[in-house]
Amino acid sequence: MNIKHLDPKVKERIDNIVASDFEVTVGDADGADTAIQWHLFNLGKSKTTVFCSGARPRNNIGEWPVHAVETRLAEGSRAFFTAKDLQMAEIADYGLMIWDTKSTGTLSNVIELLARKKKSVVFVNKEKMFKTVGTPQQLEELVACMSEHSKRKADEKIGLYDRIESLKHEQTQMFA
Repeated sequence: MNIKHLDPKVKERIDNIVASDFEVTVGDADGADTAIQWHLFNLGKSKTTVFCSGARPRNNIGEWPVHAVETRLAEGSRAFFTAKDLQMAEIADYGLMIWDTKSTGTLSNVIELLARKKKSVVFVNKEKMFKTVGTPQQLEELVACMSEHSKRKADEKIGLYDRIESLKHEQTQMFA
């Protein structure tokens, strides 16, 4: 939510996605989601669906179709918004995310895709570069971009280290 503007490299990726006529799912949060929505809107054409938790999206710049995820969880809570993220991970073929190296929500989304054997391309905003995450090892490389403080917070909020170990164990079982 801290990222308000898209780097030209991210815009180029989005342009390629739209030019390839892929379906785009985007969240409704302030920050990167809204910046992506503005870019899609300015392109003038895209197969976009906005995902939200609850009845209405917080942001829908292009008045695109909405996939509202019903949840009985406390409105506005982390769990409430995670319901939408889990649905997006389920239907996505792959993820494109912009990350400030602090957001546990974005990191959790990368992990959810990885748990479903799907890749993410993550633009690490402070490094101005993309990192592909398709294995637990690549996830660890992504996590290495975080400060120690951010890692601790992510472990408290989303059980970061347990989730990484679980993914590694699952990978080991596949090759056993």
